[in-house]
Parts: sequence; C-alpha cells; structure tokens
Amino acid sequence: MNYRHAYHAGNFADVLKHAVLLALVEALKLKPAPFCVIDTHAGSGCYALDGAEAGKTGEYRDGIARLLFPDLHGGDAHASALPPLLRRWLDAILALPGNEQGLKLYPGSPLQAALAMRDIDGAQLCELHPEEATRLRELFRRDARVHVHERDGYEALKALLPPREKRGLVLIDPPYEAQEAEYRLIEQALKEALQRWPGGIYAVWYPIKRRSQVQPFLRWLQHCGAKRVLRAELLVHGDDSPLRLNGSGMAIVNAPWQLDETLREPLRALARLLAQERPAEWTLDWLVAESAGTPPKPARSARLPPTPRRR
Repeated sequence: MNYRHAYHAGNFADVLKHAVLLALVEALKLKPAPFCVIDTHAGSGCYALDGAEAGKTGEYRDGIARLLFPDLHGGDAHASALPPLLRRWLDAILALPGNEQGLKLYPGSPLQAALAMRDIDGAQLCELHPEEATRLRELFRRDARVHVHERDGYEALKALLPPREKRGLVLIDPPYEAQEAEYRLIEQALKEALQRWPGGIYAVWYPIKRRSQVQPFLRWLQHCGAKRVLRAELLVHGDDSPLRLNGSGMAIVNAPWQLDETLREPLRALARLLAQERPAEWTLDWLVAESAGTPPKPARSARLPPTPRRR
C-alpha cells in the first residue's frame, strides 16, 4: 500500500510492459467480436513526468525518453527508425492531451489500453489504494466502456471472470511489495482464473533483480496447464543484485498466435535503445508451446552494446 508508481512511470520496465500490452490489444482487435481488458493493479491511470515524484527519480529518462530521439541512443545507422509497433505506441502517448508541447504525461496501463480499444470493447480496473482509485475513477468518469473497482484485484477476478464479452485479457501487474511471496499470490490467482476462464489471455509483469527469485515462478508457469506461455524479458543490468531493478519480464499465458513474431523486432530495438552501462539482453521464448502443429521458433536472446553516454 506504500508503493506509488508515479516515481517509476515511463521507466524501462514500463516501456517493455506497455509495448507488450499494445501488441496484445492489437491482436484482440483482429477479430470483430468485443473483448474486455481486466487490470488487477491499475494505479491512478496517468502520471506527470514533470511532477515531484517522477522528478525525484528521473527513471523515465532512461525509459520512454530514449525513444523520443532514438538516433542519440541506438548506436547504429538504423537507430532512428523505430519498429512499427513501438512507433504506434509512442505516437499514441505523444497524442495524449497535455503532451502537445512535449512529453509531460505518461499514461498507465489502464489509459493505454483504453486508448487502443474500440468503442465496443470494455475494461474492468481494480485498484485497492483509495487515493489512486479516486484518481482513476476521475480519469474515466466520461468513458462508459470503463468500470473502476476499489478492491483487491486478485479477489476481484473471482467475480469478474469470465467477462461477459467472453474474450479478452487480464493484466496482472502488482507492485511486489510482498517480494517473493507475491509470486505465490499470482500463482493462486492464475490457478483459479484458468479454472473459471481457461481461454482468456493472462499477461503477468514481473521484476528481475536476482534470477533465483524469478525461476520458481517461471517453472510453475511451465506446469500451469496452459497450452501456450510466452516469455519476453529485457535486462539492462546483471540479474544478480537485489539492490535495484535490473530488468523485467512479461509472461503471457494463452499468448495469441504469432505474438512472438510481433514482439521480436521491438524487443531487439528496446535492447539497443535502453542499454545502460552494460550490454542489454533480451529474451523471447516459449515456456510452454503447443505440442501439435508447427513448432514455434526456439528461444532468442541477444546482447547488445551499451548506449553511449551523452553530455
């Protein structure tokens, strides 16, 4: 309850998470039937990058700000051309009211999903923190597609699944205040959710500090019963220190067809653009793959040179 995402909005982990979120929403839009986006830890929905919180950490400068001028950070002649997915993602953020004179506001997951959804689609947003929930409700007060619930997101899934649309996505993006114990909460929530809605897409964001903290959860996903689980990770520091956020990942249960192909070039570009004092690493592989049909491509991982410091 002490976590406030305003300090971290727009950082390198947000860039990965929200690029994957856009890819998932676009995949859902390929079919004409409506879908629902359920966010279990929605936050306040929008954050001021020129505010006190973001200014105190400055994390967005090594995140979304690097995509504004990719030629300064890419380290090669092709750096100025963002992959189409990242271009669409960045353009949507820059088109947000308040960003006319430059990047001032960073939309959180609920607002990014709403911007990408159609009129026929819906969203159910859960936020337990009273102040954050109030801001979230105010943000969407004129959007009939969006419903805000001031309650625990894990518990809310029992009531919200399956959604009336019968199609959609559950985003699980907790603050990990419980640290490693948070994974057990996610596992229990996913277990029950898959029983209620086995065909839903579930996207789980996770931090990477020490690799040993993440491995048990990834092993659990391999035996969760889903037919497809895709992993996308980006590391900007070595995954062996508990003192800072070294990287992050997205585990997508019931990943849409060809999502790995959609994410490959964006991940490669993000590793190039967001590298810091060491070569960045990206991973895109299937923790669980369909046993029938054409097998997916094997794991791909790359190390890229760090971004040169500019003064």
